[in-house]
Order: sequence, then C-alpha cells, then structure tokens
Amino acid sequence: MDQSPFLWLVGTRCAAELDAEFNKWYDNTHIPMLMKGGHISKVTRCKLSSVVESDQSPYLAVYEFKNVDTFKAWLASDALADARVEMKETWGGRDMELTSRALYEPVASVSS
Repeated sequence: MDQSPFLWLVGTRCAAELDAEFNKWYDNTHIPMLMKGGHISKVTRCKLSSVVESDQSPYLAVYEFKNVDTFKAWLASDALADARVEMKETWGGRDMELTSRALYEPVASVSS
C-alpha cells in the first residue's frame, strides 16, 4: 500500500516591495494557522529559481496530507476558515494574490 501523501499546491505572487512582509507573514502567521488541528503533515515553501526561465508563480507552498480524507476534513476545518479570514484582513486590497491551487494524489513513489 502506497503511503505517499496527497499534495495541495498553492502558487502565490506579491509585489516586490511586499516580498519580505509577505514571507514573514506566510511563515509566522499563515502556516501556523493552517496547521492547527493536525490535518497537515508537512509544509514546504519554495521560491522560483532563476536558473530556468518560467512563467510560474514566484512562490509555491506544498502542503502534505496523509490521505484524501484528511484533506477533506481540513477543507471543512475551523483552522482553514480562520486562516482565510485572517488572510483577507491582512492582504485584502493589497498587491498579493493566490495564482493557483491544486490537489495532487499519489501515483507512484520512487527512491534511490
């Protein structure tokens, strides 16, 4: 039985002048709020590399869930609802946007 996690990928972008504030908020406020309740196993945040030209969002957050039921429970959780309200209060009307959201289910896992 495959134990690979379900992955919730969220792309974001913000104005360059808000970059430091955005990263501090995401790491110190947003992620801790989303992780309340124990639904999320792990979060990895990435910044787009300049090594290869790309039109993708500058930031990507990868949220890991044990299974689809855990993800569905999180979607209905107070933690997510509270984080959405706080995000709107902090960033509403400012130059920051979620550019993509998608859930990926495991297909295969290969390790060396």
